[in-house]
Amino acid sequence: MSNRSIYTASRIFTGEGWLNDHAIIVVDSTIEKIVSLTSLGKEKVTQDFKDSFIAPAFIDIQIYGAQGKLLSAYPEADSLAKLADHCRKSGTAWCMPTVATNELSVFYKAIDAIREYWKAGGKGILGLHVEGPWINPIKKGAHLEKFIHSPSVEEAKALLDYGKDVIKIITLAPEVCSREVIQLILSTGVTVSAGHSNASYEEAMNGFAAGIPAVTHLYNAMSPLQHRAPGLVGASMNANVMASIVPDGHHVDFAAIRIAKAIMKERLFVITDAVTETTIGPYQHYLAGDKYQSAGILSGSALTLQKSMTNLINHAGIELEEALRMCSLYPAKAIGIQGKSGLLAPGFRADMVVLSNKLQVVAALYH
Repeated sequence: MSNRSIYTASRIFTGEGWLNDHAIIVVDSTIEKIVSLTSLGKEKVTQDFKDSFIAPAFIDIQIYGAQGKLLSAYPEADSLAKLADHCRKSGTAWCMPTVATNELSVFYKAIDAIREYWKAGGKGILGLHVEGPWINPIKKGAHLEKFIHSPSVEEAKALLDYGKDVIKIITLAPEVCSREVIQLILSTGVTVSAGHSNASYEEAMNGFAAGIPAVTHLYNAMSPLQHRAPGLVGASMNANVMASIVPDGHHVDFAAIRIAKAIMKERLFVITDAVTETTIGPYQHYLAGDKYQSAGILSGSALTLQKSMTNLINHAGIELEEALRMCSLYPAKAIGIQGKSGLLAPGFRADMVVLSNKLQVVAALYH
């Protein structure tokens, strides 16, 4: 028997525009339709959120752990449950747990953990983001150089075969990976994102021409935009690729976000790049104010996507509607699920965040 729910609020932001005096009708886990309140007749509303609005739930495609359980240190299903719970509380329906440059065995264990979590019916986890180890040590950031290397085709194929349907994103430096490796990854449907890279403008553009569709944390750990050497930053802005950005005021100055947004428009989206307090393993993160450090180096944010959204509005001058899209629709596009998530429309997943007029999370609705 189908489970039918009806939700109303002061306003609804569909991801494309605003609706007043409307209701969202959900059947099981899917939005059936959005209708005017007058057309509901005598149907009973499941929940009415007064002085609030409903919007598409957030999607975070780069986050490393939560509640003291960094996935690379604790590659187990419980880490994923804690991460999904942490994300839900701040309105994030779907997240992509990420493992930074490490021993290959850690990536394999993380793949196993995600499969176990899914098998037990766990929700909210999209798959695995493999960040490194196929990056450039010149732009390693907080990544450990001892694990960094260029991949052989055999190594890439083995990881992709083992992680089939689990690995969804691989961040790599295009200048240290052969075109054969890049095209092998792309052929499996995995999103390749250029990052931790010292690529020249020409090398970056060649990578994009080979099919790389995205860039990881724009500005951070990459060759900068200079007037005689535009680098990966310049190539990202000039090519038709998407790029993530970390809006905590530490990773990137808010003025730089405004500049990137003016140029890239809907190609720019938000990740939290958030880590958690960790005292074991090769990456030991500690909270330093409102950011995380490892061995004295900026190693991750303490953001949620709700905080990211408000930072974009308050510090980067981005309008509410576009800030919401940068945290929902655009990350969905970056990983190819924009036909399922990121909008409130018939046939889409019924994952919604309810926000107060002060932009605080009132409720997260997941089905």
